[in-house]
Amino acid sequence: MPDIPPYTRSDGPRGSAGANVAYLDQALWRQLADAGTAQEFCAAWLGLLCRMVGDVSCAVVVLGPPESGPYAAVAAWPPDVRDLARLGGAIDRVIGERKGIVTRSDAGQETETADEALRFHLSYPVWGDGRFHGAAALEIHPRPQVQLQYAMRQLQWGVPWLETWVLRKESAPEERVRQRLGLALDLTAVALQEERFQGAATAVATELATRLSCDRVAVGFVRGKQVKVRALSHSSAVQGKMNLVRAIGEAMDESVDQMATLVYPAVEGQENRVMKAHEALAREHGDAAILTIPFVARDGKPFGAMTLERSEGEPFDEDAQGLADSVAALLGPVLEEKRRNDRLIVVKAGESLWRQAKKVFGPRHVAVKLVVGGLAILAAVLTFAKGDYRVTANTVLKGEIQRVITAPYPGYISTARVRAGDVVKVGQVMCTLDDRDMTLERLKWSSQREQHLLEFRKAMAKGEIGTANALKEQVRQAEAQLDLLDKQLSRASIVAPFDGIVVTGDLSQSLGAPVERGQVLFEVAPLDDYRVVLEVDERDVNEIRLTQRGTLILNAFPEERMPFKVEKVTPVSIAREGRNYFNIEARFDRVTPRLRPGLEGTSKVEVGRRNLFWIYAHDLIDWVRLWVWSWWP
Repeated sequence: MPDIPPYTRSDGPRGSAGANVAYLDQALWRQLADAGTAQEFCAAWLGLLCRMVGDVSCAVVVLGPPESGPYAAVAAWPPDVRDLARLGGAIDRVIGERKGIVTRSDAGQETETADEALRFHLSYPVWGDGRFHGAAALEIHPRPQVQLQYAMRQLQWGVPWLETWVLRKESAPEERVRQRLGLALDLTAVALQEERFQGAATAVATELATRLSCDRVAVGFVRGKQVKVRALSHSSAVQGKMNLVRAIGEAMDESVDQMATLVYPAVEGQENRVMKAHEALAREHGDAAILTIPFVARDGKPFGAMTLERSEGEPFDEDAQGLADSVAALLGPVLEEKRRNDRLIVVKAGESLWRQAKKVFGPRHVAVKLVVGGLAILAAVLTFAKGDYRVTANTVLKGEIQRVITAPYPGYISTARVRAGDVVKVGQVMCTLDDRDMTLERLKWSSQREQHLLEFRKAMAKGEIGTANALKEQVRQAEAQLDLLDKQLSRASIVAPFDGIVVTGDLSQSLGAPVERGQVLFEVAPLDDYRVVLEVDERDVNEIRLTQRGTLILNAFPEERMPFKVEKVTPVSIAREGRNYFNIEARFDRVTPRLRPGLEGTSKVEVGRRNLFWIYAHDLIDWVRLWVWSWWP
């Protein structure tokens, strides 16, 4: 591409001086490099771009949530410009069309002077990770075509700076999460490298103190009603430091008792927390900042804590607290598991057996004794009594027929008048497609037809038969296009083919979204006939026979039982979640008006009388038989 200098007007103060300064404006480049907010970065970027392009009246950058918007101006040039309305049309077009656009400022706008009417609007979208984030627009003075192309190319080449900034800001929270996970995983690896609990706890405390610039990190676990300090950073044992260990243990007790992370000095939101032990620890041992995080088990009970201390430097900010919380959430269970596993196996087994024996034969735990006695009685009943055996299956209602409503041609959703669950009548409008483009296209062809007719009449009047025939064909072409557009406009309104209910399809959240020809918009099913489809496990399908009776309870109407009769057993299995199922079709004895396609529930098909023990244990018995058969030599 040839080296084309920025355009310079001879009658204005803007010119090559501004363009030449662009590359040497250290203040703007410094602001661009050191920008901490989107406003600062975009303002510096606009300043540099406008000086490079040259002779720019005004410029603006709009950004917003990706794809959804709304989009608002974050920076403008010159900084003191107040009227950006004349760039609104260019911004709206690039938001709608998602591509670079060059327009004249007089296109659809009122201008005060002839010079303003001749200006150009250059706009270009800002993308990030394949999503639309905003746009940049410039208003420039009139210039030759080659200079206009150069200005557009400068804008196109400059927008990637904004895209890089957007991607960097979007990835900042993810980077913090990765740092937290990275530290937690590193410390977990340190803990897992040690075979014994004491070594693992000490190594973790030392590594955490180094990573977070702490003077001391202590790890403690609940023993009885208090927390006992089990490890200190940079120390192989906690003996000989009774005063320090006692003070740290009391601080851990405060955190465990309150089930909360405690930060000293207190930060916002912790003014009402009790932190007397933390104050005493800081006063006696010269700590400038203390952070204590409890270890919490899955049942919500605390089983230990971790205390971090700094004698100087910065207090524990929000990032440090989040980092420490992540470490505690991951490392706490690991260290607790190591502590419990460090006990002798005889101790662990004996403790478990003794605990259960005391519940059964001891003077207390009446509930356990009742449960054991009840289980004995239940076993006797299950062995000798009989009951009704029923096959249970998940069930869904489906319409006897189901019609698919598709888009007749490519376009955009204009209105959505129904959605899934709505009842529709035949001929009712379900949604409409945007017909503005086709209306404009029809006006264009209509005007062309009139123009060709006029030219045809003139040619006939002059006796130019060849020209008249050519114009006649053009008139026919325009009329054919008009007929085609009229038919497409008539299909812009999507109507219901029959009375029924909308099974799927909700375009109310997709207004303005593009659709392709044949894309499914709705599925409609009638309300007067249903199929009851049961998904029966392959282990139970051999019990199902035609004409068997059953009962369905829908999730939507748990108070109503609906009888049905089995009519069809399909021979094709369906695999889902590692299991095979067969579809069994049935019919209701009667259909109620409340039924709708897609309702789900649970069905029970009556099979016959069986032994109670077999009813509840036959699945396990069959599994054992298969397992023995597969392993039997």
